[in-house]
Amino acid sequence: MKKRLKMGLGFKIGSNRSRLVFVILLAFFILMNFWMLNRIQDSGHHVVVKGLLFKSKLFKSTTSHSSQVNLPFQEELRKIAKGKKPHKTAYKRLLYKAAHALAENQYKSTEPKDLWMEPYHAVASTWQPCADQRVWKPSEGNNGYIMVTANGGINQQRVAVCNIVAVARLLNATLVIPNFMFSSVWRDTSQFGDIYQDDYFIDYLKPDIRIVKELPKELQSLDLEAIGSMVTDVDIAKEAKPSFYLKFILPLLMKNRVVHFVGFGNRLASDPIPYHLQRLRCRCNFHALQFTPKIQATAALLIQRMRQNATHSGVLDENLVGPFAKPKGKVKKDLRYLALHLRFEIDMVAHSLCEFGGGEEEKKELQAYREIHFPGLLELNNTSKIPSSERLKAEGLCPLMPEETVLMLAGLGFKRDTRIFLAGSHIYGGKSRLNALTTLFPNMFTKEDLLSSSEIQPFLNYSSQLAALDFITSIASDVFAMTDSGSQLSSLVSGYRVYYGGGKMPTIRPNKRRLADIFMKNNTIEWKVFETRIRKAVRQNKRVFSRPVGRSVYRYPRCNECMCN
Repeated sequence: MKKRLKMGLGFKIGSNRSRLVFVILLAFFILMNFWMLNRIQDSGHHVVVKGLLFKSKLFKSTTSHSSQVNLPFQEELRKIAKGKKPHKTAYKRLLYKAAHALAENQYKSTEPKDLWMEPYHAVASTWQPCADQRVWKPSEGNNGYIMVTANGGINQQRVAVCNIVAVARLLNATLVIPNFMFSSVWRDTSQFGDIYQDDYFIDYLKPDIRIVKELPKELQSLDLEAIGSMVTDVDIAKEAKPSFYLKFILPLLMKNRVVHFVGFGNRLASDPIPYHLQRLRCRCNFHALQFTPKIQATAALLIQRMRQNATHSGVLDENLVGPFAKPKGKVKKDLRYLALHLRFEIDMVAHSLCEFGGGEEEKKELQAYREIHFPGLLELNNTSKIPSSERLKAEGLCPLMPEETVLMLAGLGFKRDTRIFLAGSHIYGGKSRLNALTTLFPNMFTKEDLLSSSEIQPFLNYSSQLAALDFITSIASDVFAMTDSGSQLSSLVSGYRVYYGGGKMPTIRPNKRRLADIFMKNNTIEWKVFETRIRKAVRQNKRVFSRPVGRSVYRYPRCNECMCN
């Protein structure tokens, strides 16, 4: 009897201790959730992008019509830029639930099994890079010289370079090292040799086309515009077929010995195009364009610091940073990182015609930006009925807001201590707009956070070189997440990971229409159901398939021209 009594008393005492531990843990979770939610709400101020006024002044000084268009908005823009305006935090209920889930999951050792891996690895691994294989003789380039001045940022320029390489081969022309157009938006004076190794580019493509660093002296004095040898994007249809170049550009080249493509961008079709010409485009993008040692060395620092100075490199490091990669080896589980490209800059936000919770001041600011940068969009808006913001969001046509992005990452099962590299800069609304992300995932870093002032100083006035650092660090990540599948950077990064990744480099490419449908249930959906639906929506976009006809080989390299299956 005494023995039973002792056992009963022991059980009672143990039970009280269990209750006490449970109460303490519950109080901790409640306090943690309350603190994170308060941080999300209290700092939700939507600030103006500082460069907006500067860009409007620049527009005024460089465009003849700007004095009439720009002046009425100067005072309004100044008023908007002076103070902070309130930002309505979206998805408060779901963010609270996400905070609670992250606090609970912090102490669990397991994550969803396919979170850091390609769910269809067996199929994806059957595709291997082979664009470096050649079966043709070098082009002599004796039909004349092609010059090109590529426009846009580094991603548009990269595509333009690969396209013009294919055009030069098609026309049996000699290519002059590409020039990059100075843009009033990007404000970067970088040229080809400041970003890529020009000697490597010339030597690697020597078995394909002839490339020189400048025109022969006897051709340098020609007035190309006067003789009709200056060709702009206006003269070439978007996605022009090879037959266009053979019919219209080749006779001009043969006649004047030189043709200059100005503002050359996406002007070569993806299909139909000869097999080996398509392979040449892949060869240029994935093999011939190597970044300069200056960029490689700094990008290697970013990768190492994201991996907390791991002693071994990742799968793609050698392809990206060359001699600056550490010895090959397996990166430890706790040294992995996620790269996130949050496409939420003011140009994207303004062009979308969507609303993002900033109220009347946000509407005025974006309208003023459109007046300056997208006058054609305003004209379209005046002449035709544009769908409402709600309809645009439901159709998946609005950029994912930072709040939606953090919910997606939490729903997928990433832990709160996940290391995240944030690619890009100048998020619309500034740091305060990132509050939900930085609160729920505090280990989020940008290149500016990871590099010292002396390390980043050589790149500060060169947006394309800064973008190159983001490009490399995103490609090298263990998982890459994009918020807009149409973004050029996201497309190039995901394509590079497919080409060299061997099916081991997963990319999260959300279907914004499906996500919008899930987010619309903000007031009623339970977290477990939310998680299930988010994971299903993202997993569906991870399927392995060959390049669809007409789509870019830079984004979808799984095709016989680029990869061998």
